[in-house]
Amino acid sequence: MFEHLVERIGDAVGAWLYVIAGGLCFAEAAILVGMVLPGETALLVAGVFAQRGVLSLPIMIVVAFVCAVAGDSVGYEFGKKFGPSLRRSRLGHWVGEHRWAMADGFIVKHGGKAVFIGRLTALFRALVPSMAGMSGMRYRTFITWNALGGLIWAPGCVLLGYAFSSSLSAVGSVLTWAPLALLGIAAAGYLALHLRKRKRERLEAEAFASANASSTS
Repeated sequence: MFEHLVERIGDAVGAWLYVIAGGLCFAEAAILVGMVLPGETALLVAGVFAQRGVLSLPIMIVVAFVCAVAGDSVGYEFGKKFGPSLRRSRLGHWVGEHRWAMADGFIVKHGGKAVFIGRLTALFRALVPSMAGMSGMRYRTFITWNALGGLIWAPGCVLLGYAFSSSLSAVGSVLTWAPLALLGIAAAGYLALHLRKRKRERLEAEAFASANASSTS
């Protein structure tokens, strides 16, 4: 069922899956889509399609990395130029002042490392690039830590989805024979209990007969 669904989606969408997964990954920080749909969700799904042969795993990893770094760079520039107005905008109010404050404190505490840590943390991934731009962090510092984080995060998400799909295939193969194995174990258990019960009944009968013989004599 699962394999059939993946094949149908793959046949219908095809190479556009690269664009969809990469676009969501890019938009996560670039336009704060990550506040609604985390980018790793798209990459995990892309990893599943890669394992099923719909997508090329190496190409998907490269697309994920490039889109993640590019999206964060756009978020950085947007925050640098429009940070205060963004924070006061309707979108900024929707994000919530407490989230902005947390990301701001995170940047102050960790500096450039916050970009790397934020890339690996769902709570900060969408906000840290904009906050880094607002804070006046040098772009050279930002892009260095951003690329390092993306180099770990993007392939990791795709490979995790790939591994998940592989495990489903293995489980599906096991489940094909599991009912027969369980039936065999149940039958063997029932037979063992039945033989044990018969042996106990025989011993009790022999003991009873021996007791009757002794009393008669």
